[in-house]
Amino acid sequence: MPKILIYKDCWIFIFYATDIYENKKHIHVGKKDTFDLCKIWIDTDVEIAKSGELTIKQQNEVLAIAKQYQKDLLKQWDSFMAGEKIEIIKIV
Repeated sequence: MPKILIYKDCWIFIFYATDIYENKKHIHVGKKDTFDLCKIWIDTDVEIAKSGELTIKQQNEVLAIAKQYQKDLLKQWDSFMAGEKIEIIKIV
């Protein structure tokens, strides 16, 4: 499960290997040691697909981050689906 984006050492955005079987582009988001991650659609509209353990405030925060970095996340998705190496984007 490659980490895609680490935002201010707080939020971790990842893809799962099984994501290759889903047609809609998305990313999973959580904090360290989070088991039930939030799932966000990133293709055209950036929106919550599954809230996971996140509160409404946290969901709004990660949605704003996903919208801000949507272009980068989509590029990472395409690389991941093509089997290419993923470079972690670190935002401090």
